[in-house]
Amino acid sequence: MIFIVVKYQVKPESAEQWMDIVQPFTEATRAEAGNLWFEWSRSVENPNDYVLVEAFRDGDAGSAHVNSAHFPLGLEAMRPHLVATPRIISRMIDGDDWDTMGELQIG
Repeated sequence: MIFIVVKYQVKPESAEQWMDIVQPFTEATRAEAGNLWFEWSRSVENPNDYVLVEAFRDGDAGSAHVNSAHFPLGLEAMRPHLVATPRIISRMIDGDDWDTMGELQIG
């Protein structure tokens, strides 16, 4: 799968509305056949920072995502609300879902 983490530094005046701003892009991406997950989190240390953790089934699914009609629309919707270019880690890894943590077993 392709595992991606993207960090967004959002303008302070847009931080409270960020999830509404990205909602159409989020919904469209989650509806893609090859999307495994697309999950947003907000930093507990800086409320203007958001992190997106996403995964796609394979390279074809990743390519379909970046070539979709909603991809450029989503980026353009984000652009005026960002302080800086987002930071990204994108890697092809083995697996197709989250694994359990071996060091902390519950139950």
